Amino acid sequence: MNKKALHTLEFDKILLLLEAEAASERGKELCRSLVPFSSIEDIEHAQGETGDALQRIFKYGSPSFSGVRDTGKSLRQAVAGAVLSMNELLDIASFLEVTKEVKSYGDSNPEETKVPDSLDDRFSCLESLDYVAKEIRRCILDSDTVSDDASPELKDIRRKIKNTRSNVHSTLSKMISGRISEYLMDRMIVTRDNRYCLPVRSEYKSQVPGIVHDQSGTGSTLFIEPKAVVEMNNEIKELELKEREEINSILKALSFEAGQNAEIIEADLTIMAELDFIFAKAALALNMNAVRPEFNTGEIIRLRAARHPLIDADKVVPIDLELGESFDLLVVTGPNTGGKTVSLKTVGLLELMGLSGLHIPAGDRSALSFFREIYADIGDEQSIEQSLSTFSSHMTNIVEILKDANITCLCLFDELCAGTDPTEGAALAMAVLDFLHKKSIRTMATTHYPELKEYALSTAWVENACLEFDVESLRPTYRILVGIPGKSNAFAISKRLGLPDRIINDAKKRVNEEDEKFEKVLASLEENRVTLEKKQKEISDTQAEIERLQSELDSGRQRLNESKEKILSSAKEEARLILKEAKETADAAIKNMQKYADSDTLKAAEKDRAALRESLNKTLPSSSGISPTLSAVPEQDKPHGNLRRKQVKIGMNVRIISLNLKGTVQTLPDNNGNLSVQCGIIKYDVNINDLNSEDTARRGYGIGSLSSGKKPLGHTKTIHPEINLIGKNSDDAREELSSYLDDAFVSHLSQVRIVHGKGSGILRETVRSYLKNCRYVREFREGEFGEGDSGVTIAVFKND
Repeated sequence: MNKKALHTLEFDKILLLLEAEAASERGKELCRSLVPFSSIEDIEHAQGETGDALQRIFKYGSPSFSGVRDTGKSLRQAVAGAVLSMNELLDIASFLEVTKEVKSYGDSNPEETKVPDSLDDRFSCLESLDYVAKEIRRCILDSDTVSDDASPELKDIRRKIKNTRSNVHSTLSKMISGRISEYLMDRMIVTRDNRYCLPVRSEYKSQVPGIVHDQSGTGSTLFIEPKAVVEMNNEIKELELKEREEINSILKALSFEAGQNAEIIEADLTIMAELDFIFAKAALALNMNAVRPEFNTGEIIRLRAARHPLIDADKVVPIDLELGESFDLLVVTGPNTGGKTVSLKTVGLLELMGLSGLHIPAGDRSALSFFREIYADIGDEQSIEQSLSTFSSHMTNIVEILKDANITCLCLFDELCAGTDPTEGAALAMAVLDFLHKKSIRTMATTHYPELKEYALSTAWVENACLEFDVESLRPTYRILVGIPGKSNAFAISKRLGLPDRIINDAKKRVNEEDEKFEKVLASLEENRVTLEKKQKEISDTQAEIERLQSELDSGRQRLNESKEKILSSAKEEARLILKEAKETADAAIKNMQKYADSDTLKAAEKDRAALRESLNKTLPSSSGISPTLSAVPEQDKPHGNLRRKQVKIGMNVRIISLNLKGTVQTLPDNNGNLSVQCGIIKYDVNINDLNSEDTARRGYGIGSLSSGKKPLGHTKTIHPEINLIGKNSDDAREELSSYLDDAFVSHLSQVRIVHGKGSGILRETVRSYLKNCRYVREFREGEFGEGDSGVTIAVFKND
């Protein structure tokens, strides 16, 4: 890759950002030396490493390489037999400790199943040499201190030095407190040349025998080592020499150990630098919110929401751009400061980043191509030293580009052939672009020449694009619009800035008529585009609102279904309780009849009671439905009614013999004679043999009949809380209702349900007219939802 393009597209600034993410010097050096790869296999491998490191950061956090120091020189000296300094040995220990931490990176959960990636080999090849690091740390406390425990000999020497110094201090302290105190300038112990002395007044020199080591600036004080401590000071000096020799022996042993493992440590250094570099790429991708681009060899660029990485993330405007699929040459037009150059640099810089194994700040599924070379002629190339004008300098670059460019290259031109006569410049620019277009070289060029817009409109595989500009606010939006040629908007901008209308109008008159027509066409296209975008936004908003309402509707349906299930479940439980209560009531009623009925009647009642209990017991254990089924009664226990299959009609009034309940036929009998009968709010599945036609059954509401035609004594104990009058005329209905209300009131029912149907309303009026004049009816009302609505009237009796 040519260095000029790397500099022009500011790839070096990306490398500075990358270097800042690395911790080790070798890692930083790898960052500084990064260049685009020369094969797509190397690119994909580097992209894979960056992606795998990014996934590890997401999962485990970033590994630390802060303690990695370049110890290569020290290792080479150790191999040669040199004794390393304490600082050099500590650097080796620090590196080995960081290596150990990095090797265990991600091992916090040993039970976790790890997915293999491209970094596994590097991590597995690291050798921490933990024993070497521990030995160095044991012997060396800091850059100036070797531990007493580094060797038994060193510990013994230091113990002797400590004891001898203590003896010297004790001897001198006695002298200070004794007879020579009056000869001293200060009552203190001082050191000169690492030997303990006393500050003696010069006139009393003869009174303190010993060795003079120094004197004060004025000469009034002599620093004398008393004769009594000379031997002890000599001993300390000898011990210090032994200490230095022992420390040197310890450092030599540690240096030898480091030299023995120099090859392993050097390999670790290389691997750690590579990992530091790879994780620096991942950290940069994380900071830029970058993604791994898809690569192809078809010279196709497809950028989605691409952002220039050197512009503030809060200010940069993402662009969508394609090149090489529907067209191979893109001409970008628009006003100055509109973002043309930034868009050009964004494409080139993201290509360089992708080719170098870096993720790019763009949306998912963004694609780049493997270009072997990228040429860029961007910026003011004026050269005073070479006596080149802006045009000459640009043309020099263009000549070099045209000489070397081929189909595997990407060419980027900013203000192609500008800086000269507009007519000649436009002609040259079209010729250059046509030359590149005929060679199918992917090219992107910015221009102000209207001739290039026409060239793009009239040439296949060449496309216009523009940078959107808001004339009202005089600000660019930096949105790139492919397929639309741009306008300079010079007149509109000048007017907004305050240029007088007469000057603007005069300028418009001087514009070529064809150019004016072309600008008007562009203005019309721009207006239509804005209108279309608004419509599309409205459609998009409407679609989003529809989806929101659909979501709410689906949610409402779900809640309704859940509510329905709860209601049905509650109704089933309520029906179960009603049936249970009915069974208990029937049992109690039949037992009470024993006081009043003869033995034959009791036997029949007991038989009916047993049949009823068996039928209800089959229903009670399950709450799966609210329709009791009486067809499962054993054949020998089934009663025999007076109905035949042909006589049954839907809607006819019948009585269920086993339950002594009146109801209405809801379905015709099936092949087994089973059908459904509605009795109040409960639907029963019964057999035709258990039914009597209400027309042939005795009028009355008891469970049996007496030969005398009188109501049985137990009748009022078992009166049903409902009467069905559907199908009767007014007179019959009034007569039956009167008799039923008498029985119900005597049976102490609190209220009853009168079924008269909706129909024409004549039967309903007959019922309610009678209820108004009934002396023991307190009030009545129309049935509610679930009770039968207007087809039912609920009558409430007086308590007294």
